[in-house]
Amino acid sequence: MTPKNNELLFCALGGSGEIGMNVTLYGTAGKWLMVDCGVTFADAGYPGIDLILPDLQFIEDRVDDLVGIVLTHGHEDHIGALPYLAEDLGVPLYATAFTAGLVRGKLEEEGNATRVKLHVVDADKRVDLGPFGVTFVPLSHSIPEANALLIETDGARVFHTGDWKLDQQPLIDKPSTPEQLTAIGDKGIDVLVCDSTNVFNADASGSEASVRQGLIDVVVAAKGRVLVTTFASNAARLHTLGQVARETGRQLCVTGRSLDRILRVAKATGYLRDFPDTIDADAAMKLPANKVMVVATGGQGEPRAALARVAEGTHPISLAKGDTVIFSSKQIPGNEVAIGRIQNILAGKGVEMVTERQAHVHVSGHPGRPELAQMYRWMRPQLLIPVHGEMRHLQEQARFARAEGVPAATVQTDGDVLRLLPGPVAKIGNATVGRLVLDGDIILPADGATINERRKIAVNGQVSVAVAVRDGRLLGRPEVRVQGVPVEEDRAAFIKDTGEAVAAAVKGGKRQGANGSDRLREDVRLAVRRIATRWTGKKPIVDVLLIEV
Repeated sequence: MTPKNNELLFCALGGSGEIGMNVTLYGTAGKWLMVDCGVTFADAGYPGIDLILPDLQFIEDRVDDLVGIVLTHGHEDHIGALPYLAEDLGVPLYATAFTAGLVRGKLEEEGNATRVKLHVVDADKRVDLGPFGVTFVPLSHSIPEANALLIETDGARVFHTGDWKLDQQPLIDKPSTPEQLTAIGDKGIDVLVCDSTNVFNADASGSEASVRQGLIDVVVAAKGRVLVTTFASNAARLHTLGQVARETGRQLCVTGRSLDRILRVAKATGYLRDFPDTIDADAAMKLPANKVMVVATGGQGEPRAALARVAEGTHPISLAKGDTVIFSSKQIPGNEVAIGRIQNILAGKGVEMVTERQAHVHVSGHPGRPELAQMYRWMRPQLLIPVHGEMRHLQEQARFARAEGVPAATVQTDGDVLRLLPGPVAKIGNATVGRLVLDGDIILPADGATINERRKIAVNGQVSVAVAVRDGRLLGRPEVRVQGVPVEEDRAAFIKDTGEAVAAAVKGGKRQGANGSDRLREDVRLAVRRIATRWTGKKPIVDVLLIEV
């Protein structure tokens, strides 16, 4: 599928019909442009996995026609896959300074920074990449230097918002003014590709500046130690928390690798220069409880993040009855159980908890309906393409946009190849899409043999049997090992019963010829599985090691 000179193609390889793992392709004049390349985070359906990556086979098959990857901002769901996939794509990356600093650090950790070209682009500047002209347009979000992209081709102008919000009192960024955005719309926008995350919110997201007083009120009321957990990338919130610590007379301790990385990159690129000096965890624990405030990662229930370790007592910071934990972040859908587990542990210790439901300690980084409507008025697009959301979010933004006067809105999902221009919009094909998992240092298909085997073992357990035979006769006793099969205190009896079933299977028939060993191995496997099912109702994975002497 090669885009023609007079057409503009669009295809999401991630982020449409799901939240996270954002990857978008634009095609024209035989070339493709990629916007963002993010990850999503694994749930219990992917045992042993932390990161899920997009399957880029569609563009890998056309990599000679890919002119570059342009990055809207530095959140993991927009840049997190780059350390693992960018080198193989072999095209340059383009980002503003803060985002580039985060990407560079991730590439260095992966050891391929010297093999991936990363170009720093000034905001409001245009970059020409083949038939695409791309201008970075600053907007507000919960991370520095979030940018929309004005993508211009021969005969088309697209405004790709990325993640955004409207903030009347931005703390550390300088987003585009209403006049600047109106001027972009005045020149005509054919397509608005827009964030759908908070389309169901009737109210605007609110200004980051408004959170400061809410946090001060909660910290002043706290009698003991205070721990605040927030998204590490929210540099504006870190700025606010630095002010809160200073104004409430508490020394600040920051704990969590991702927080350290954000602080380092922010300071190197001109942000958070007035952030207060911090103390380490040991020094924090020596201070009176009411003289310290800790900022920690883990507000989404991540099991290895700082907050989980604090709750479980495996971190240098400890909390006790009368201390306070402030969740200065939104609960991401799907993380309720993980967050609840940590909150229950903290509650059991007598720790008080404050969330956005009890106090004004968080504002979102995504646009509510009033902000979406304002963007439509500024841009005045002929067509809206909702992205960054599950299907319910995409459909709702399409309905809302039509009600607000946008002439047309098209709902698509990952893998749909759309011809946007010349109109009318049409689906012209399907791209290969899917998920890959990062398993240790190996990238695998998310539903491939390894992960499916792991799921089966997680559900049903495993039985391993070693059998020695000579001329079809059993030598000695079979060795049986059980993992994850629910026999508990009956394990010895189960193993004895299994061994007898194996012996009976070996004696059960003649297995001569080229396939005799395979038939014997299968007979043993089925015999063991029958015993396990009779004992437990489960059908475990059975591995048979056949030793022929």
